[in-house]
Amino acid sequence: MMRFVRIGALGVMTGLMAGAGWGQPAAAQTSGSTTLDASRAHGQVLCGIAGNVPGFALPDSQGVMKGLDADTCRAVTAAALGDAGKVKFVATTTQNRFTALQSGEVDLLARNTTWTLSREGNLGLAFAWVNYYDGTGFLVKTTAGVKSAKDMDGATICVQPGSSTELAINDYFRLNKMKFTPITIADLSEIHSAFLSGRCDAYSTDASALATFRFTQGPKADDLVLLPEIISKEPLGVMVRKGDDKWFDIIRWTFAAMITAEEKGITSANVDTFKDSADPDIRRLLGIEGDMGKALGLDSKWAYNVIKQVGNLGEMWDRNITPMGVPRGINNLWTKGGLQYAPPIR
Repeated sequence: MMRFVRIGALGVMTGLMAGAGWGQPAAAQTSGSTTLDASRAHGQVLCGIAGNVPGFALPDSQGVMKGLDADTCRAVTAAALGDAGKVKFVATTTQNRFTALQSGEVDLLARNTTWTLSREGNLGLAFAWVNYYDGTGFLVKTTAGVKSAKDMDGATICVQPGSSTELAINDYFRLNKMKFTPITIADLSEIHSAFLSGRCDAYSTDASALATFRFTQGPKADDLVLLPEIISKEPLGVMVRKGDDKWFDIIRWTFAAMITAEEKGITSANVDTFKDSADPDIRRLLGIEGDMGKALGLDSKWAYNVIKQVGNLGEMWDRNITPMGVPRGINNLWTKGGLQYAPPIR
């Protein structure tokens, strides 16, 4: 029987780790990452998500969590534990998400969270990668006749408290010498209801979330208009606690592996056909030669497990975001005019 506790920002593990998945004594399993060691000990990666955002993290009719953030959690779990199914999703809000990560309630946060200086500099947290490049937008009703955000002087705007959207709206209206009244509502379903019922003139959040919300309205989607202005840069990143550099590395290189796989045309369906590839990049990626996993505290099949069980970056996008009607745009590979660029795995 094993016991463990997570203490403070580093999620320190104590107690015995014998029999924790690899059948080796605790000393042999030390990876250099307290978070990874704790995850191995209790057989799960605890991942903080929203749990209520279509396209990013939302249970389907069978209760299975679907979305880009959910698959991000699965990819990290596949790399860390060899089995994407060992992820445990923990729902968080815009107000408690950072505390959940700081306290060790979750091992990583993949929750539509914008990478900013103040968050990385003040919270004891770090952004390991950007899984979605976004920006703040505005959704209005077609009947309002509004064509531009600059037509909204004096508007009431529904927004979630504790979000970077609040700051972006304040900056935009101040810069354009306009006024607005914020209607702050924490619960996502309530903010949607407030907007649709006319309690506010506009709904503002990341443009991706606005587009997916509009899409979910079905035949009534044409009653809503996404205004053309994107008023901020919102790189949505995956966060970890500072002080566990090896865990940070695992998150970062999991994304590098998925990007590299897409560049090379490797998918979850065809990855096994590359076992005899002569391409040195592919051989290192899939653990056929070299031991890239050793530097991460993982085995040589870490990237293969990610690709086989979750897919490459494009597969994640097509599975979760494309059905929402959102073009990939700047989230594409660098070879296709986008911003996703992976450092070499060597």
